[in-house]
Amino acid sequence: MTSRLNRNTAAITAAVALAACAPRTRRTPDDTLVVLVETAPKTSDPRSTINSFDQKLSRLVCPGLTVLDTPDMAPAYGLAEAIEQVDPLTWDVTVRADVRFSDNTPVTADDVAWTYESAMADSKTWSERFASFDRLDARRVRFHLKAPLSTIMTDLDMGIAAHHGANARGKFDGNRALCAGPYRVDRISADRVLLSANPYYYGPAPLTPRIDIKVVRDAAARIVMLAGGSADLVQNSIRPDLVDDVLARPRLREQRGPSNVLSYLMFNTRDPIVKDVRVRRALALAIDRRALVAKKFAGRAVLATGLLPPGHWAYRAAAPMLERDLVAAGKLLDEAGYPDPDGPGGRPRLSLVYKTSSDQFRLAVARVIAAQLGDLDIDVEVRPFEFGTFFADIKKGAFQIATMQTAEIIEPDMFFPYFHSTRIPDVGHPDDTNRWRYVNPTIDRLLEAGRAEPDRDRRIDVYAEVQRILSIDLPIVPLWHEDNVAIVNRDVTGFEILPNARWSGFAKVRKR
Repeated sequence: MTSRLNRNTAAITAAVALAACAPRTRRTPDDTLVVLVETAPKTSDPRSTINSFDQKLSRLVCPGLTVLDTPDMAPAYGLAEAIEQVDPLTWDVTVRADVRFSDNTPVTADDVAWTYESAMADSKTWSERFASFDRLDARRVRFHLKAPLSTIMTDLDMGIAAHHGANARGKFDGNRALCAGPYRVDRISADRVLLSANPYYYGPAPLTPRIDIKVVRDAAARIVMLAGGSADLVQNSIRPDLVDDVLARPRLREQRGPSNVLSYLMFNTRDPIVKDVRVRRALALAIDRRALVAKKFAGRAVLATGLLPPGHWAYRAAAPMLERDLVAAGKLLDEAGYPDPDGPGGRPRLSLVYKTSSDQFRLAVARVIAAQLGDLDIDVEVRPFEFGTFFADIKKGAFQIATMQTAEIIEPDMFFPYFHSTRIPDVGHPDDTNRWRYVNPTIDRLLEAGRAEPDRDRRIDVYAEVQRILSIDLPIVPLWHEDNVAIVNRDVTGFEILPNARWSGFAKVRKR
């Protein structure tokens, strides 16, 4: 495996060098934004998105009743004209009169109800939250909840698709949902997605008529295409340690902004060693996160205090920032029964296995963290795995410590799937996300209260208390929120980077 990783690094280094010598021209059409991605979007149907690229595509072409593409991630009105609470379990939503699908038919109450009804059949999230939907008239839908729900404005972000555009099985031909966004999907294939402007879009017309999303899985090839002028934009698809080298190309420039994705170190709280909170805190205090951000990310990341990033509407720093303190860490290991047997550099206090993905950059970061833990005389064996194998082990609980990233954290209710005891994979659904097997009845009660609390300020207080407790228990160590980084051709202007890295900013792009 090491030789293969070395070959990959050599190929990328050669690509960067080649890009520096490439002609300074743009070879993309003036009326088309050419975007490179490393993973193929498989569908634009908002009811069946699987990966983050599916979701980015679906939200671009299929806006919801509300939209979350805002700097502080607070929901704003999208296709909805009005959203009114009737009682704690009932909400009425009125669709805007001017919204039309890309075939020039109006968006109706039936389209809204059908979208959610069909999504409920395959989604644990929706079936837990919604009971039924009434079509009050052509534009009004009544949402019936199973319990009071503070996340309703966020939940209305799901994209709305046209009922009449689906076949008898409720599917869309070619996975191309008929929707009401600024663009419509012309083609989805394994290596390309082609979009064109929706002539009936209710908002400002897109400034670039077409988008060509090319799937380029090889990192070196993405660099060569971008720097050589065969692409206009890449977002979060260049290794962080190579960004500055790529930017040496005069034709390119950087755009970056804060992200709502958290990188974290996780502990298996059922493991005989790391189930002790003193061990977990000692490991947290051994990590020099500031040095890692400076050296590995060239400063393109913000140190994390918890799940929510600074800038989120619900963010409150509920605990002091974790700083490296080897003396305090050593004392905690002594108290936990792991004294240094023979002084620095001798036999280890304890041994741990650290699992990570085999991605070259993530592996390099893991090795730095392991070396920092080694300063406590802890023997850390880093084991990289292909992501599918790695993720399967994490879900099964077959790990001691590991590093991962969250999905985009939009809603503070995300604390619930990550930390509620009913979300442990081997208790409920195998895809549940409390992978550290954390159980705390107080946290459970707070998370249930936060989910039902209608007052925004009181919700913020609830989640601040959740974060305070988690900063003591440390089932995970929040590391950093990596910046969203886009590298664009200098002819491209107007692109807006959002914390959730969605693609709605494509509609504002102009090419000179």
